[in-house]
Amino acid sequence: MRNFPTPRVVVSKCLEFGPVRYNGEAIPDKVVQRLDDFVEFLPVCPEVEIGLGIPRDVIRLVEAKDGCQLIQPKTNKNLTNSMVSFSIAYLNKLPEIDGFLLKGRSPTCGISDVKVYGQGGNPQVVGKTDGIFAQEVLKSFPGLAIEEEGRLKNFTLREHFLIKLFTLAAFREQKRTEKLKGLVEFHSQNKYLFMAYHPQIVKEMGRLTANHDSLPVMTVYARYEEKLSELMEKPASRPSHINVCEHIFGYFKHDITGDEKRYFLDELRRYHEEKVPLSTVLAILKAWTIRFDKKYLKRQTYFEPYPMELVEISDSGKGRAYS
Repeated sequence: MRNFPTPRVVVSKCLEFGPVRYNGEAIPDKVVQRLDDFVEFLPVCPEVEIGLGIPRDVIRLVEAKDGCQLIQPKTNKNLTNSMVSFSIAYLNKLPEIDGFLLKGRSPTCGISDVKVYGQGGNPQVVGKTDGIFAQEVLKSFPGLAIEEEGRLKNFTLREHFLIKLFTLAAFREQKRTEKLKGLVEFHSQNKYLFMAYHPQIVKEMGRLTANHDSLPVMTVYARYEEKLSELMEKPASRPSHINVCEHIFGYFKHDITGDEKRYFLDELRRYHEEKVPLSTVLAILKAWTIRFDKKYLKRQTYFEPYPMELVEISDSGKGRAYS
């Protein structure tokens, strides 16, 4: 079992933490409930923070010449500047954090799927965009684990969010040591996990840790962090996972029987055909790792990139276009 760091996550306060929605309700959220024992949540409701009451009149994004405006139709108040000012000030005061879990479709917190209305007395939806608070989050922290709660009902997106969140938290802790040797070890332990994301970037990160140019240690960390953000921008693909599993399988080719080899390759093919989950294949490899005492593989985070208690195989089926 790995010892995991405690990620810090900014979360929309209406998700489990308080009845602060426009209608005075809180929203039960399974992901937040499961994460509560493993992360440090920093709840915030941007709408309440700029002085809007509970309950409150609806606010929405409205199309304008100089960009979307945050409008409260009943009062005709333009809340854009207040929300932008609060967002910037709040984000600038945050401690080191690892991610954001925001309320989807909210005109402040939603990501990509927030309705934009046209102007006039009976406005129609004319497009979709990010909420005002979310826009500032994405500008200020583009490399962090950032998701909205609706999309995390999809297995691929949820797993990517958790992997990224706990990996970034581990890197944050490692960076505090300011030791190059520790970064080398961090990179080594994550080799196969990172390979599943982007093999080419992994090589670039490896060259950084070698530090052939004798750069200052914190310069190496800064450049490594940039590459880490680039590496984990999107979920790992199925073909990449297959490639990594084949690499790990190579450690055992002289140790296992012909029947074991055929069984593993059959399960790998079934994973390729989307008939079994990746965990089926990894369970075989991990069992062999223990059985044959492969010390290097035992240290690999690929087998347990986040706490096993958070594993949840349910899948809404939505969000597949993002995987």
